[in-house]
Amino acid sequence: MPPSAPTPAVPPATLSPEALEALRHSTREDVQALLTATLFMSFAVLMFSHTGLLTGGTAGVAFLIHYATGWSFGLVMFVVNVPFYVLAWQRMGRAFTLKTALSVGLLSVIVTLLPRVVSFDTLSPVFTAVMGGLLMGVSILILFRHRASLGGFNLLALYLQDHFGWRAGRVQMAMDGVILLCSFAVVDWQHVALSVLGAFMLNQTLATNHRKERYVAL
Repeated sequence: MPPSAPTPAVPPATLSPEALEALRHSTREDVQALLTATLFMSFAVLMFSHTGLLTGGTAGVAFLIHYATGWSFGLVMFVVNVPFYVLAWQRMGRAFTLKTALSVGLLSVIVTLLPRVVSFDTLSPVFTAVMGGLLMGVSILILFRHRASLGGFNLLALYLQDHFGWRAGRVQMAMDGVILLCSFAVVDWQHVALSVLGAFMLNQTLATNHRKERYVAL
């Protein structure tokens, strides 16, 4: 089969245990994926913070608290996600929960340290909305495909997709809308509008690229 040809989707339930094991990501692959995803997300968060934009999900909640109080985004992000680990442990399993907690922890550390090595002289808010949204979407996509998330609404969206067939991108978009409405309390309407653009780019990336029936690696 040519490299460009799509791989036919095979329902996991029809595969033998040996075939499922062959599809499973190795520990090295998981570590590389988590590091890549959290670095992408941290860079996007730095861009958003520099231009005063927000996003949805628990990251959006963390942004709201960060802008309103000046508290560290990384610390707030970690604390906000703590309650969702209970859902992760009960519904998604130990491995998923541990990888998710590790991802959130890495994000909290990297996003705190990144400003020491990266700074922006010029950064367009419009460019930030588009590129930052894409980076966030790719980051979450990588985590989803390695059975992890950044907790919170990402976790809830993935749980609803796995158990009810609801598209993760669509669920995430609805919840993000609520967060962005709340953002009017801390930023002006222009920044909210650009934040909506960023959320659209993020969620469209998920809706287009993350479909349970098309990806069976574990």
